[in-house]
Amino acid sequence: MTDKTACPACGAPNQCGLADPGTATRGCWCFAVTIDPAIIEALPAHLRNKACLCPQCAAVDEQLKAAPTPAVR
Repeated sequence: MTDKTACPACGAPNQCGLADPGTATRGCWCFAVTIDPAIIEALPAHLRNKACLCPQCAAVDEQLKAAPTPAVR
């Protein structure tokens, strides 16, 4: 069984909004970025599409810093 809150590449918390029932209605940070498909392909096949990568392993830290902060409702 895969821990949906852990990054499959490094094991750190992946900050996935969908994996946390308290934030599942807001989506995930990954919806606002583009992840290079080569990063996902570098994962062993049995780990792909099981849980979100963390922002650092997804190499999207700069994209997240530049993204507008979503409004809190």
